[in-house]
Amino acid sequence: MSPDIDSQRTDTAGSGRSELTIAGGLMVVGLLLNVVMTAIHPAGEENDHPAIFTEYADSGAWVAIHLGQFVGVLLALAGLLVLYRAMRAAGRPPLPAHLAAAATVATAATWAVLQGLDGVGLKQAVEAWDSASGAEKPIRFANAETVRWLEWGIQSYFRILLGLTFALFGAAILASRLVVGWLGWAAVLAGLFSVAIGVDVGYNGLASGLQDALGIAFLVVVLAFAFGVLATGRRARDQHPA
Repeated sequence: MSPDIDSQRTDTAGSGRSELTIAGGLMVVGLLLNVVMTAIHPAGEENDHPAIFTEYADSGAWVAIHLGQFVGVLLALAGLLVLYRAMRAAGRPPLPAHLAAAATVATAATWAVLQGLDGVGLKQAVEAWDSASGAEKPIRFANAETVRWLEWGIQSYFRILLGLTFALFGAAILASRLVVGWLGWAAVLAGLFSVAIGVDVGYNGLASGLQDALGIAFLVVVLAFAFGVLATGRRARDQHPA
């Protein structure tokens, strides 16, 4: 084998290790940012619209919080796309990897629509209702509920797309063996949790016992996946320095 081919393979492997580290880092930073933004998000009984709309209308940080959530999730999704590049650098990626990359782009687009509707549209609608009076108030409330129901629909499909993205990446990891197998199973499990949440949102809105339980489980599994990818990339770099 020629030295040029050896050098090319070494460069490709080194690129893959570097991209694993970047992928894990982006996912960790994005997920933690989203956790912080969600923690300061106004909370209450999400399906009690008069009460929750009042909280939303009184929130001065609403738009900033949703911008933070928007950036956080996009960073995490960017990490998944870098993970796809790492798979390509390691060799010919399996079909699920290509499908996972496409699903990631679709998920990001849906997320942008969701955050625009929730972070801007809903805020304007609830403020208009809160400041209305007389015969105008029930009309404004109906308008705000319509925006809320649109949010339910987009949230439902966003969760399903996100779940499909993780499940496909899990299948690709198990097929490519780029990282340890448990990370692939973790991604598949996170995907199943997210799909279940998305279906439940479609039937029950944004509040249910199932969503509370699966939401925590999803976050734990996804964080484990992100930190696992980051640790794998750093370990590989330490073992095989450039």
